[in-house]
Amino acid sequence: MVVNSNFPETADIETSSEGYASRFSGTVGTWMLNIQTEATLQMLQAYPQATVLDVGGGHGQITAPLIANNYQLTVLGSAEVCQARIQPWLDSNRCKFKVGNVLDLPYPDNAFDVVISYRFLAHVTQWEKFLSELMRVAKKAVIVDYPTVRSVNSIAPLLFKVKKGLEGNTRPFITYQEPKLINYFKAAGWQQTERYAQFFWPMVLHRTLKSPGVSSKLEQSMRLLGLTYWLGSPIIAKFTPR
Repeated sequence: MVVNSNFPETADIETSSEGYASRFSGTVGTWMLNIQTEATLQMLQAYPQATVLDVGGGHGQITAPLIANNYQLTVLGSAEVCQARIQPWLDSNRCKFKVGNVLDLPYPDNAFDVVISYRFLAHVTQWEKFLSELMRVAKKAVIVDYPTVRSVNSIAPLLFKVKKGLEGNTRPFITYQEPKLINYFKAAGWQQTERYAQFFWPMVLHRTLKSPGVSSKLEQSMRLLGLTYWLGSPIIAKFTPR
């Protein structure tokens, strides 16, 4: 896949590909994405029919749910190729797509009610500038996901070869100390108002098990014990202006 070299951050070119989509194929993939969808829609309940910008959302993971729930959706991608997986919704005029620089979004301040970005923070290199742009164009909320250091991800570098052997098309990702992100938002006048830790067990385990039923029971037990809240990852977090 050709990367648009005009922009400094193009992580979504990979996450918008068919190869990346295969990581969420089958019943287990559907189960994982349903967890993400439910958390997202819960965080959006306060903003019915809001205008939403999905930065790097060419993966299409939340496109259909947002449209089905009457959100006015625009997807921004780093290259034209990033619209391939959401083309059916574009063809039927149910959402919009624009190519742009995620570090210099082609929109004025407060252009959208809500700005969402999934699968990007884990691979961006200039995260401060990236988050600043999300906040700049958002009027009411920013919703992002990110892997945390305080989880199984703490040993991810040691297990990368094993993970790649099991998944085939995995790639390294950045993990965050959550307080660092929260403090960055706070310094800009924003606060974390909602937070949802998605999985206690590594996602590669669920992909290997290939059983949503078993995975659901494994995750439910950890959530009931309160361990998912403290050690789960990735996190979906909602930030709002103070």
